[in-house]
Amino acid sequence: MNLSEMRGVGLARMESLRAVGIVSLRDLLYTLPVRYEDRTQLVPCKEARGEVLVQGVVQEKPKFSRYNGLSRVTASLRDESGRLSLAWYNQPWMMEQLPVGETIMLYGRVGEKNGRRVLQNALLVEEPSIQPVYRAIKGIPAKSLRKLMEQALTQVDDTCPETLPNALRLRHGLCELNFALRQAHFPSSFENLKMARRRLAFEQMLMYQAALGLMRRHKEDGIPMPLADTATTDFWQTMPFPPTNAQRRVLEEVAAGLRQPRAMRRLIQGDVGCGKTALAFGAIAMVCKAGYQATMMAPTEILARQHYESAKAMLEPLGVRCGLLIGSMKAKEKKAAHQACANGEWDAVFGTHALISEGVGYQRLGLVVTDEQHRFGVRQRSSLQDKGTREEKSPHVLVMSATPIPRTLALILYGDLDVSVVDELPPGRTPVKTRVVPEEKREAMYGFLRQEVAQGRQGYVVCPLVEESEQLEDVRSAKETYADLVDGVLHGLRVGLTWGNQKADEKAAVLADFASGALDVLVSTTVIEVGVNVPNATVMIIENAQRYGLSQLHQLRGRVGRGAAASWCFLLAEENERLRILTQTNDGFLVAQKDLELRGPGDLMGTRQSGEMLQGFLLDGDVKLLEEAASCMKQLRADPALQEERAAVESTALSCYGERLKQVALN
Repeated sequence: MNLSEMRGVGLARMESLRAVGIVSLRDLLYTLPVRYEDRTQLVPCKEARGEVLVQGVVQEKPKFSRYNGLSRVTASLRDESGRLSLAWYNQPWMMEQLPVGETIMLYGRVGEKNGRRVLQNALLVEEPSIQPVYRAIKGIPAKSLRKLMEQALTQVDDTCPETLPNALRLRHGLCELNFALRQAHFPSSFENLKMARRRLAFEQMLMYQAALGLMRRHKEDGIPMPLADTATTDFWQTMPFPPTNAQRRVLEEVAAGLRQPRAMRRLIQGDVGCGKTALAFGAIAMVCKAGYQATMMAPTEILARQHYESAKAMLEPLGVRCGLLIGSMKAKEKKAAHQACANGEWDAVFGTHALISEGVGYQRLGLVVTDEQHRFGVRQRSSLQDKGTREEKSPHVLVMSATPIPRTLALILYGDLDVSVVDELPPGRTPVKTRVVPEEKREAMYGFLRQEVAQGRQGYVVCPLVEESEQLEDVRSAKETYADLVDGVLHGLRVGLTWGNQKADEKAAVLADFASGALDVLVSTTVIEVGVNVPNATVMIIENAQRYGLSQLHQLRGRVGRGAAASWCFLLAEENERLRILTQTNDGFLVAQKDLELRGPGDLMGTRQSGEMLQGFLLDGDVKLLEEAASCMKQLRADPALQEERAAVESTALSCYGERLKQVALN
């Protein structure tokens, strides 16, 4: 059966389905619910809170009223525990559906109205069930979409045949695919729902792992670097500071990867300030000494310039010729930079996304470093590594991040990226205390900031927007906040303002004033997320914190705590599970793992950074399942007795991903 042959699917609905990527019956069946309503557990009327299923007797004839053009039907329900008020707005037909004296079941949300609990706009329920809730599709009401799913499931055996070898499925305790899809859409119990989602998640992880293996066959040839056994020790002896034990260990791991004929794909993960940049410089120095070029891509011009200036001081004395390539350069400067990259005049090139712009080529590119990788899109990172070398071998790739985004963490779990963790901070760093601050405590928070300034400290105030927005009325802008603070709670303090598109010389002047201590407080957008190092700053205030990802919040928090004094990060928002994570840990890797559990691992074979693997399908936070799938694929590759199963899995993966394999970033 085709989509167009289904009852209730005309031309308009076909267009609505196509608009969200549903073009076949299989696509529809894999458009799984985003959540489920538990309509199985009856709650006594007296205890009804939140979303509930209640059962009772309609006490008296419903009442109908109108107010300001709004109609309302009210009634009350009674059970053995007590009475619960009922209300329906703009649903006059409910007058006929509430028979007095009869027992009914209702499902809805209990709210507060004038100090009393009211079940509002509840649905009549015939029998207890677990109801699927799908992501809204414009032009198709929720009830109609459920009907389409019921109809599609009658064809599930023919449309979605079993994809996993039977022996593999039984070894891992996985249910059959047709059962999984039926139960994922319309579960008969929560136990069956858990089994179904486990099966579908495992399969997707396994197919991804298989697809990575197929892709690796095309991209695994690298350049073995002829490094001396003492290469890392020699580098550290040239540095003006002693490395931590973690830095020594990680640079040895990087050197071992560079020596291999297979292109290294390694993530260096560590909290802000753990010394990742020094490790990148060590890798660059070793590659350049071996006769190859290296690039280091940063997300902002401020950070790119900072790396370039640091590299000139630390690497040029070692004979590494350094260059800078950024978008704001004049045409003549860019042309000269392009030539220096192409003819090998520059050994190490630092820059922004300008490094991957059209017309940029490299003579012998042996290493690609991306700094603060969560700020780059997948395609941007791929474009740089694809610049390659004249030898048509892939350059080694080093990825650095203080908080791996969910997509990256997922890649680690499946073994595609090697990971080195810098789990030691240099002496003098202090953990940052993080608190979620509700609106009513705003004044007290700013009072604390004034106290810190009085003791000679400094602070940041970060806002999501530069200017006010009519579309986002409740979101604070940097310019508005700056004006309010200067005229209000921070009157008399030296307050500066900066944002991303501010003129380069103005921005540089403001940042220099803050760094020198000429400013007490810096109001900004996320432009200060990376590349700003002011050890005297001890307070970070983030407005509308709920609008940021965990990785951004963790990076912003890392702007303070860079000195010996106690430091604080205040998240202005209503507390929720996601923000609570940041109050419990300063560990960037743990933050990323929690983010993965809450949001899913992203479109691993595509370009999305986080979200769902399957359309509308969440992973329920089962990180252990991801590890189990990775282990399964390793076993299939290693055990000669399982080669038939491996071939079957890889064949399915190839049919699922096809040409997309050639486009996927390995970092």
